[in-house]
Amino acid sequence: MAPYYGPVSSPHWIFLERAFVAGDFIGGVGYGIQCVLYLSCAIFFWKQRKLRKKSIILIVYMTLLMGIQTMLAAAQARVIQEIYIDNRNYPGGPWAYFLSHQTLPINVMFYSTLFLPTFLADLLILWRCWVIWKEAGKLIACIVLALPVLLLLGSVGMGILWTLQSSQPGLSLYSKLPKTFGTTYYAISLSVNIILAILISLRLYMHRRRILGTLPEEHAKKYVSLATIFIESAALYSIFALIFVISYAVNNPINQIFLVVASSTQQIAGYLIIYRIAQGTAWSSSNLEGRVSTLRFSLTTQNQGESGTFRTVDSTNSDTLPQVHVSCCTKCGLEQSREGLISN
Repeated sequence: MAPYYGPVSSPHWIFLERAFVAGDFIGGVGYGIQCVLYLSCAIFFWKQRKLRKKSIILIVYMTLLMGIQTMLAAAQARVIQEIYIDNRNYPGGPWAYFLSHQTLPINVMFYSTLFLPTFLADLLILWRCWVIWKEAGKLIACIVLALPVLLLLGSVGMGILWTLQSSQPGLSLYSKLPKTFGTTYYAISLSVNIILAILISLRLYMHRRRILGTLPEEHAKKYVSLATIFIESAALYSIFALIFVISYAVNNPINQIFLVVASSTQQIAGYLIIYRIAQGTAWSSSNLEGRVSTLRFSLTTQNQGESGTFRTVDSTNSDTLPQVHVSCCTKCGLEQSREGLISN
């Protein structure tokens, strides 16, 4: 039997350390994806800065978010070095060192940079929900968003308390009081995202039903597909955040992985929304106006050489929806040629 060279620690702590290292690796992958999306969106908005009023605002937002994420990635790498290389022989092992040195500036930075991106991402989803509901009336939008705004303010307060308590002498992320604050913070943040996701999905689903009654499905699905609803509502984050909250509340070591995954997916979900804005396919108030776009049909009959135009009633921007030209080749057969969608 081969001799044992592993750490002299409890299985629970060993699992925690493994999950901590795995989370650091996954965080690096998530950071790389965010860098690609950031560069893609930032380059596009910079080129369009004179044509789009919101381009500079979105560039500033993305740059701030990427700056914080870069600090988080650096803090993660430094913490791994501190506990597994610089202090590997600390009594009780690397994890004991981590838990007993929460007041170190690098650990405070780690917790702070976990909290701030979540708040910024929540603000983005709140703004998108406002944009999508504003068409129904600003008063209705304010009423609809009142509860999410209050919950968001509450999550900010709990997040600050969680960060401060986790970095106090003698306390850690897994101490009783910080754990209570942390569970409450992520539960409230998750509730905000779920409520906003439901509100966004409900509004887009209502419009989906309306627009499918006007346009062929292959045209309408570009704007009202289930994938669109999934991206616009940032449902990706809600799934992983729910797994993290449950695993953190029951003190399962795997929460270390889902903490990083939830943070990364939240930022990626935000970048996907911004990427749709850059492409011109994200929903705006003009997309949701209560009118149906004009469709122009050019009808040409070979035998008679006549042409005519047919219009549907009451329309929105014709440049956001397709124009369809139909050529009558025979009395019985029709051949359709569709022009591509022109992004707004």
